[in-house]
Amino acid sequence: MADIGLGRTHHAAVAASPTGTDAAGPYFSPLEWSIVRLASADGLATLRTPGPVGRFINRLMGQTGSVELASPRLEALRRIAVLSWNFGLAVPADAIAEFLSAGFSRSQYELLASRIGAASTSRQGGPA
Repeated sequence: MADIGLGRTHHAAVAASPTGTDAAGPYFSPLEWSIVRLASADGLATLRTPGPVGRFINRLMGQTGSVELASPRLEALRRIAVLSWNFGLAVPADAIAEFLSAGFSRSQYELLASRIGAASTSRQGGPA
């Protein structure tokens, strides 16, 4: 698993601040960080709904169900994390807008992107 570091986490403050930002700055809950870490293993194909052929192949292979999370907010986090793991800072603007409309803040996106960028660099052996 990628080491993105949990940094500062809140338990009681998560419910009190739905945007994940307080006086000390942006943060994610431990659950949210775990989704970001798990998203590093998800491919871009997990962002698309399979068509009829894809569903047939999935059934043939014994794969039932979806990788989508039940919570729309957490699914928006998973989707932006998958895109960030794959494209770094070159995430489409509409994906960022979806992330923000799910209740996250721009400062949370910046925190996410910086942590994923640092983890991606360390996975590749660091800067040359």
